[in-house]
Amino acid sequence: MTNRENENTEGRHSAADAFELALEKTDARYVLRLYVTGMTPRSQKAIESIKEISEEHLAGRYDLEVIDIYQQPERAQEAQVVATPTLIKQLPLPLRKLIGDMSDKDRVLVGLGIQKK
Repeated sequence: MTNRENENTEGRHSAADAFELALEKTDARYVLRLYVTGMTPRSQKAIESIKEISEEHLAGRYDLEVIDIYQQPERAQEAQVVATPTLIKQLPLPLRKLIGDMSDKDRVLVGLGIQKK
């Protein structure tokens, strides 16, 4: 590898590293939608878990909307929700869907893009 190629490769890595660091430090607003079926124990656990995780890791920079698909079935259809509880991270992009009671904190953090695998 020539010096110039090495410089370009290093430049790309440092730019990529800088971008990753900027993403980690961003104060991006998270828009979350949690789809549940009534107030079942599983739904309640999902609501409690995502509120706890959001307050701990996204305090002051998230919007959480809880949607009961019994009350608003059209919303679930529009979002293509086929199982509940389902959490959809609308923003920041990319859009992500997580299914389950959200009790696996590490899985939720990775799914939301807050923590790396």
